[in-house]
Amino acid sequence: MTLAPTQTRAPDPVPASRRARRRVPVGLSLAALVVASIAVLPLLYLAFRAGQLNADRVAEVATRVRSLEQLGRSVLLAAVVTAGSLVLGVGSAWVVARTDVPLRRLWAVLAALPLAVPTYVAAYAWIAAVPEVAGFGGAACVLILCCYPYVYLPVVATLRGVDPAWEEASRSAGVGPLATFLRVTLRQIRPAAAAGSLLVALYVLSDFGSVSILRYETLTVGIYRSFTNNPFDRTAPVVLSGLLVLVTAIVVIGEARSRGRGRYSRLGGGAARPAQVVRLGARCAPLLAGMAAVSGLALGVPAVSLAYWLAVGQSATLDLPGIIGAASTSVVFAAGGAVVTTLLALPVGLLAARHAGWFPRLMERAAYVGHAVPGVVVALSLVFFAVNYAFGLYQSVPLVLFAYAVLFLPLAVAGVHASAAQSPPDLEEVARSLGSRPLEVLRRVTLPLAAPGIAAAAVLVFISSMKELTATLMLQPTGTSTLATELWTQTSTRAYAAAAPYAAVLVLLSAVPAYLLGRRSGRWGGGGT
Repeated sequence: MTLAPTQTRAPDPVPASRRARRRVPVGLSLAALVVASIAVLPLLYLAFRAGQLNADRVAEVATRVRSLEQLGRSVLLAAVVTAGSLVLGVGSAWVVARTDVPLRRLWAVLAALPLAVPTYVAAYAWIAAVPEVAGFGGAACVLILCCYPYVYLPVVATLRGVDPAWEEASRSAGVGPLATFLRVTLRQIRPAAAAGSLLVALYVLSDFGSVSILRYETLTVGIYRSFTNNPFDRTAPVVLSGLLVLVTAIVVIGEARSRGRGRYSRLGGGAARPAQVVRLGARCAPLLAGMAAVSGLALGVPAVSLAYWLAVGQSATLDLPGIIGAASTSVVFAAGGAVVTTLLALPVGLLAARHAGWFPRLMERAAYVGHAVPGVVVALSLVFFAVNYAFGLYQSVPLVLFAYAVLFLPLAVAGVHASAAQSPPDLEEVARSLGSRPLEVLRRVTLPLAAPGIAAAAVLVFISSMKELTATLMLQPTGTSTLATELWTQTSTRAYAAAAPYAAVLVLLSAVPAYLLGRRSGRWGGGGT
């Protein structure tokens, strides 16, 4: 007889009757509504443009063979990359957090570091080393290697908060490690895995740089080409963007249904002892070989390629003032974007984690829209807004930060939601029963409990903002440049050696926060060397 949980998720510490009586705070609802309105601004732009188009022309563009092929390629690529990232992310998190694999903290850092490598840098490194990698297979492999940390980080953080009592009960009944993982652990980490997979899918749908370099024509490539080939005809890019948004909506709704309405927080702190470590034994060698292969492909190939161009490129004259200026601008933009985005994510994430109903779910779903809209569409919508309603913001730093918030809000919302959902809501109710006001409860109880997840989300936004290219190119103030825009300028003229210093500094700056995330995930995994 095997022992397995009879529920698909941890018991809800707050009875349904009490949740039903809990009113949604008006202030929190209004703040979430404002944030959701910001997130859907690109959709409003598309709707406005679509209203100016001829219906027959829209139908013709949407149903032509090339548009349908681009749509199919986008969906196929997103599905394959999401599945691959889910396998690598969950597998790596389990090895780091639940096994006695040697050098566990080192593997935790290496599993997070691919976030520091921009996908377009990785794509260039691969196609320069292996030209045959161009096409669907190469695009899928490169994106999986770059994106799986989006699943790994929330899963390894969740494994730290999972009560090990259920796993120990399963093991004590004679169930093996793999069966315990599939029947018990996997059900408990499902929200984090689903949130990470959603981020991967949305990222792949909106990616432009890597797929264009690897010559795999998706909807984003079609949108960009239609913009550049005929800047006076907005029909094709608007229609293709609408198709992309439609796919995004389907993905977001599917993720919401897979998550369900259950709550995953536990009552109290759970077991004080760490979870039982799985002894790998003979399985250690193949696991080590697999993790070494993944790290080598994700980090080694870009590193070797950049080192080659830095060493032998005759045009790689070191322009220190230019590099320092671009690096400083990148850090300022990314830090500002992380702060603004995380602050905007707080009301949406807290509302969705603490209150049931259609309104919190709608606000959270709306926050994910901008992440799947191409950066060029987000930039054009903000240009349209600034030119027509706030001209003083045109080509200003606040407009760049605004674009980052629209693009990367899901990264912060997912972190806030996951952390708040795991913190016991009873503690907040006790504080309110003692006379604390809502803002005081938020400051003294809710935010401290959710702080690790919020901090991790802010770091993810920082890394993503450092690597953002398209919106930065279109919105940055005149006379300024970032590492990403300088890198793109050099590579567009095939000056690969001149681009190498900017790429190297970009990777190094992004590697610092990625290293901190990985080091923290190693501590989450418990002891080990």
